[in-house]
Amino acid sequence: MSTTAHSIAYDDLCVGQTASQTHDVNETDLQMFAAVSGDNNPVHLDETFAATSRFKERIAHGMFTGALISAAIACKLPGPGSVYLSQQLGFMRPVKIGDTLEVQLEVLEKLAKNQVRIRTRVLNQQGKAVVDGEALVLAPDRSQAITMPALPKFILQG
Repeated sequence: MSTTAHSIAYDDLCVGQTASQTHDVNETDLQMFAAVSGDNNPVHLDETFAATSRFKERIAHGMFTGALISAAIACKLPGPGSVYLSQQLGFMRPVKIGDTLEVQLEVLEKLAKNQVRIRTRVLNQQGKAVVDGEALVLAPDRSQAITMPALPKFILQG
């Protein structure tokens, strides 16, 4: 099923403008991120190993949350047509299977040449920050409604 996303042109963005997107972290996320990134650190994939770690259980890859931020920028604020230029991330807490994450974006500053500074925060279901950072994004020249393709579905075999 496809959805419609609305891009927000640079001229239509305002300092203080916000958007958010949520995601429920599951087993498939960890498996797929490991496969795509090549990061097979056992703290992400092996329950026995993870039980001996400082976290006492498996945790999501740190950059998995970075990918969720990227998705929120690409689909919500400024949306389709935006270009990610840079990202600073601070990892505050581990993300675990079963967590519900909310990516929060806030326009901090409009710069020259359609560039925008955006605060990027990810909170868990307890409202605690798991990631805090800032992105530099090139906003689209014009606002438009765009039909987004359906996300692929994957089933773990194993």
